[in-house]
Amino acid sequence: MNVRERDIDAEGYGSVTLVPETLDDLWHLKYVVEEGDTVSALTRRRVERDDDMTRSTGGERETLNVDLEVDDVEFARFANRLRVSGVIRSCDRETEIGNHHTINVEQNDEITITKEWKSDQLERLAEAEEADETEVAIATVEEGEAHVHTVEAHGVEERVTLTGTTGKGDDAAPRDELFAELASVLENIDADAVVLAGPGFTKRDAYDYIEENAPEVAERIVVEDTASVGGRGVHEVLKRGAVERVAEEARVARESRLADELMERVAGEGAAAYGLEPTREAVEYGAVEHLLVVDEFLRENRAVLDALVEGAEQKGGDVTVLSSEFEPGQRVQSLGGVAALLRYRID
Repeated sequence: MNVRERDIDAEGYGSVTLVPETLDDLWHLKYVVEEGDTVSALTRRRVERDDDMTRSTGGERETLNVDLEVDDVEFARFANRLRVSGVIRSCDRETEIGNHHTINVEQNDEITITKEWKSDQLERLAEAEEADETEVAIATVEEGEAHVHTVEAHGVEERVTLTGTTGKGDDAAPRDELFAELASVLENIDADAVVLAGPGFTKRDAYDYIEENAPEVAERIVVEDTASVGGRGVHEVLKRGAVERVAEEARVARESRLADELMERVAGEGAAAYGLEPTREAVEYGAVEHLLVVDEFLRENRAVLDALVEGAEQKGGDVTVLSSEFEPGQRVQSLGGVAALLRYRID
């Protein structure tokens, strides 16, 4: 998420201008934009004109600047867009004011959202920004060579090229020498995650070597198939969206660790609360170390849960909004949609 401008006052009212850069960013916005907000954007709209030419065609499409008072938001995953519907309150063409319209927000479209901002919504934007800043390395490998690139804000930068023998002849050095060099490079490179790619089985053999000899590096690796290595292989990785998936998987991994800890505490009758009323009681006691709430449950119960989130934060607790689309959020949903890791048990 590219947040270009913030103008929010001390009471939390104001506007944020942003550009969603991935499909995941559009999904985040589903839980940021809500009924009553104002969304400002360029949009295409069929405009009726009072002349014979357009009367026969039912109007023609124009590009307009509109301020829309939101009444519905829909994330159309398979269409790669967020549909924001509502009533036009301001527009280049005054005759359109008061009409109903839908803005189709797609990747790289700039929009401005004006509203009373909740703390969890601002946190969600911050997480989306951070996901875009996840440092990713792309290692491509085939018999006899390996390449390591890093994904930077300005593009892809080649870091190192490694060469070695194939390891198939009697006099050839073992393939493990190449894999050892690659593992050493990845150990010392500044990256949160690594995409390991290439043709055939060599990349899998390389991963197996790294998993055995550098397990802390293997934990950061996602394996992908490509037809090429080097620059062409990197292009394949980027084209398939593997970098975005790595960022998403990192978020899901964090959510999974929190859900695992919650389930362990619940099973062991430890310091945890789940369900609306027990969690509300824990917040009132100031016992919440980490509040977990599922995004859909939050959206459907905003009036109740806003106070819960605010109370937990005021008393020093962390708050994480979990995605209902992934397994960690679904587990918390099965416990009532909201839960908490506590500093101490409440009997």
